Amino acid sequence: MKKVTVYTDGACSGNPGPGGWGAVLRYGDSCKELCGSHATTTNNRMELTAAVEALRALKEPCEVLLRSDSRYLVDGMSKGWAKSWKANGWKRKGNAEALNADLWGELLSLAELHAVTFEWVRGHSDDPGNEKCDALARGAILAAAPEGGD
Repeated sequence: MKKVTVYTDGACSGNPGPGGWGAVLRYGDSCKELCGSHATTTNNRMELTAAVEALRALKEPCEVLLRSDSRYLVDGMSKGWAKSWKANGWKRKGNAEALNADLWGELLSLAELHAVTFEWVRGHSDDPGNEKCDALARGAILAAAPEGGD
């Protein structure tokens, strides 16, 4: 399997508000940058969307190291929370609804196609991959913000 390193990040101007996501995929000397936006969303949805879109961009099963500064994303996948929520009908402990079930479900399905390791990185700590994703996500917010809005 090809070994790919993926960095992902999501951002929101207000929460909820206009949001953006960014991803950087590295394989050998190749680098691919992805980004997108939504007019009204949350930071957590953008974090999950970045991971979904990054894995969706892979054309074949790969060994993936997915690095993110989102504990929500990394812990949700690496600690098995998302699998448990799905198994419980998208309910968390205490029968509370699991938020973002649509994205968690898609992420679980995509992760099954690859050998994915999720790794947390401290945000804004001069990690070049994380910094690039942050810039992509923040830049994408401009595309999502209503004209004349903040």
